[in-house]
Amino acid sequence: MNIPGIDVSKNKLGCVLLTSSAPDKELYKKVPNTPVGFRQLITWSCKKARCESAQIHAVTEATGPYHENAALALYQAGMRISVINPARIKHFAKGIGVKAKNDKKDASVIARSGLMNKPPLWKPEPAEYRELRAMPGRPEALETDIRREKNRLEKIRAGRATETAEASLNRVIIFLREEKKSLRKQVRNHIDNHPNLKKDRSFLESVPGIGPVVSSWMLVLLQGGKRFDAAPKAASYVGLTPTEHQSGSSVLKRPRLSKAGPPVFRAKLYMAAMVAARYNPDAKELYQRLIEKGKAKMPALGAVMRKLVHICFGVIKNQAKYTSQVKNEG
Repeated sequence: MNIPGIDVSKNKLGCVLLTSSAPDKELYKKVPNTPVGFRQLITWSCKKARCESAQIHAVTEATGPYHENAALALYQAGMRISVINPARIKHFAKGIGVKAKNDKKDASVIARSGLMNKPPLWKPEPAEYRELRAMPGRPEALETDIRREKNRLEKIRAGRATETAEASLNRVIIFLREEKKSLRKQVRNHIDNHPNLKKDRSFLESVPGIGPVVSSWMLVLLQGGKRFDAAPKAASYVGLTPTEHQSGSSVLKRPRLSKAGPPVFRAKLYMAAMVAARYNPDAKELYQRLIEKGKAKMPALGAVMRKLVHICFGVIKNQAKYTSQVKNEG
C-alpha cells in the first residue's frame, strides 16, 4: 500500500510518502495548504508511487479546521484517506521511540502509524451537516461577548463614566443581542429547510431535557445516526465514558469521565442533564438510583449526560419519538 503521511499546519502541508515498492524509503514534499497545493500533492504522490489515486491511502491528523479542505480534496480525487486523533499519533511516536519533532519527522510518524495500524477510512460529512456544524457555536460566542460588554458597563457605571462611553456600550449590547437572535433564527431555518434534519430534530426534542439548543448540537454530533454505529461510541467521543486508574494494590483512584472529546458538547449536555434528572423518567430513575447507592451528585449527573446521549442516539437510529423504558408502578 502507498501511504502518504500528511502533517498539517495553517499554511503548509508536509508529506512523507511510503511506497509499496520501497516502504523503508521516505519521500518528502512540502506544499501550500491551498487548492493549488492539494493538486500538487495528488500529482506528486501518484507520480512517485507510480499508481492511480485509488491505490493510495493518505493519512493525516485532525488539526482544527486546517485539515478539512485537504482531506476533502484528496477524497474527491479518488484517494482513500484516514483522519486520526492527534493524541493517538503522539502516543504512537512515543511507542516507537521518536523524540525529535519537526515537520518531516511528524509526517513520517503519521505515515508509519497508517502503515502499521490501518486506521478506518474517512468520509466527508453531508453538506447540510457541515454547514450546521459552524452555526450553533456562533450564538454562544455572542452570548460571551454580551456578558463581557455588560461587565464593562457595570464597571463604568460604578466609576465616573461619561455618557458617551455608556451609550457606546449600550449600542454594542443591543447589536449583539439582535445578531444573536438573527443567528438562532438562521439555525432554525437551516434545519427547517432540510427535511431529514427537521425530522430528526422532532425526535430529539421529544426527549425530556433536550431543547432547541441541545437538539442542534446533537444533530451535528449524530448526523442522522450514521456517524457512529453504537451509542457507547457516541458517548465516548464526547468524553462521557468512565476511565479507571488502577494497578495492583497501591494505585487505586476513583473512576472519572474521560473528558476526551469536544468540551462544548459536555457543556450543553450538563445543563440538559440537570433538567432531565427531574423530568425525564429514565434519567430521573438512573439519577435517584445512583444517589441512593451513595454516589455524589456530579458523578450521577455525568451518568445522566451519558444516558441522554444513548437516548438521543436511539431515537435517531430508530427514527421514533422518545418512549420511556421505566415501568410505571401500579
